[in-house]
Amino acid sequence: MCGIYGMVADGAALRHPEVLGFMGEALRHRGPDGHAEFARAEAAIGTERLRIIDLHERADQPFAAPGSQVWLECNGEIYNAAEIRARYPDYPYRSKSDVETILPLYLERGVAAIPELDGMFGLAIWDARIQTLILARDRAGEKPLFYAKAGTEVIFASELQCLLRHPGISRELDPIAIGEYLRLGYVPEPRTPFRDVRRIEAGTFVRFHEGDVDTVRYWDPASFRIERISARAAIDETQRLVERAVEKQVMSDVPVGVFTSGGLDSSILATLAAKFIGVDRVHTYSAAFAEQSFDESPVAETLAKRIRTRYVPVRTDAETLTEALQVVVRGVAEPLSDPAILPTFLLARTARQHVKVILSGEGADELFGGYPTYLGHKIAPVYDAMPSFVRAILRRAVQRVPSSTKKVTVEFLLKRFVSDAEKPWIERHLAWFGTGLAPSVYKLGSELPDLPLSGGDALAGAMLLDYRSYLRDNLLVKVDRATMLSSVEARAPFLDRDVTRFALSLPTDLRIRRFETKWVLKKAAERWLPKDVIYRRKRGLSVPIASWINGGLRHEVDRLLAPARLRDQGLLDEQHVAGLLSAHRSGRANNAKPLWALIVLQYWIENWAKAN
Repeated sequence: MCGIYGMVADGAALRHPEVLGFMGEALRHRGPDGHAEFARAEAAIGTERLRIIDLHERADQPFAAPGSQVWLECNGEIYNAAEIRARYPDYPYRSKSDVETILPLYLERGVAAIPELDGMFGLAIWDARIQTLILARDRAGEKPLFYAKAGTEVIFASELQCLLRHPGISRELDPIAIGEYLRLGYVPEPRTPFRDVRRIEAGTFVRFHEGDVDTVRYWDPASFRIERISARAAIDETQRLVERAVEKQVMSDVPVGVFTSGGLDSSILATLAAKFIGVDRVHTYSAAFAEQSFDESPVAETLAKRIRTRYVPVRTDAETLTEALQVVVRGVAEPLSDPAILPTFLLARTARQHVKVILSGEGADELFGGYPTYLGHKIAPVYDAMPSFVRAILRRAVQRVPSSTKKVTVEFLLKRFVSDAEKPWIERHLAWFGTGLAPSVYKLGSELPDLPLSGGDALAGAMLLDYRSYLRDNLLVKVDRATMLSSVEARAPFLDRDVTRFALSLPTDLRIRRFETKWVLKKAAERWLPKDVIYRRKRGLSVPIASWINGGLRHEVDRLLAPARLRDQGLLDEQHVAGLLSAHRSGRANNAKPLWALIVLQYWIENWAKAN
């Protein structure tokens, strides 16, 4: 795991080669164990390394091919490195690094090497033989990679704030990206909140050569055909592939941990990690919330005792969350309204005292159908078929239910359902997963985000949309930035290449059977876990934002959302915002989700939109 960065000029010397050192400083949290650079007049690249595989400094990047005409750096892990190394036994490797194996593969195959990589990665190859820069990302988008063009130069880095160190890159806002954030709570790739900066899209590589930019998609999750398969065969194959994925991803030269909630996904990972590397090498961590409705640590502790891992509860209360908030808003240069980034950071900070690698359950819900919104899509046609007067009665009855600040209540789910169930499935899905902010809050206007939509079937379409947007642009960003702020590498075994291929080809009735979400994964888990763990109600990692806004964060919220401040910025309708806050404070509505999106945006503007 590393932070990678660099600059390449097209047929000229770099204008600001001295910036390379400052870029490295901005990424040191991603790789505090080692630092190296390569520089020529027309190209300079650097790496901040977190040593996971081959802990010797000989494995520090960048790597050069024989002749020093091809240079490589990579943030991530290559899980089929042993197979690649065996294919090229005569290559003069200088280390046992998984990353170095990419070089002989590239020398033989060129960019066709990239689809052969099994892993999570954001990589850069400078090929001086053909004066070409190649930037690539893994299939799901686990590892980030940003770039910007400044004149004839391409500047790239693992994180956005690194690019902002370059004087040729403007902090001018992208109004479309800000609108997308206000609708969704994150900015979909390839945009970023800055007009000049873009992300390499997941599952693509980009070639920069003589001023031309060529983007090639090597992985398309929408391309998999649904394959008919028996329930028994699907369960058996799920068991085989998930076990193999965990076995691959626990391999490390440093100790491994698992973020656990006591729920299905993390329990599978913890159990299988203990199976493959031994209980004495696995640490498990869970957030111990002060507010009881959010606290799942007792369940996580019970599981840890069952499988005999080293269990560590992590205190998560108003004090620690406030501390995490300040670290995150100053350390992450992207607005992200998912409040779970705060406890994820606290978990990672504690985990760093014992481990460098963490397994996380991202991807299981999108691939195997785990969200309650998917059940909403199944129920929506039945609701829509009711007479209009019946629906009106139900809406009025649901809206009369008092608002609650507790975690994912039935009241909350019902209100979200009846407010959007009659919309076309794409619109209601975006509404259910979005911020809840009306378009009128944004003074510059915002159209429906240009997301990768697919198909007419609501269930299949929603799962694919979540994989290609909510997972990629929100959840994986959250986990990567929160863990790397503490120099911890997060791995997501459910996003293994083969698990993903198989899950995307499954019929929806094996992923969601009647009203049972993640059916095939739950049946597969019966080999590893007791049924009381498997069939617990899904809750997810969250934060008591609703009460926090009215309590410990009250004065800060008033400062950030002050009408005069918003009026001066000219982005948000101050009266609309004031109405949301007033209704929330009085208890008339739980507006925690839209208000949190606005609070995060204000923190982001304060810390990043202005020149530092």
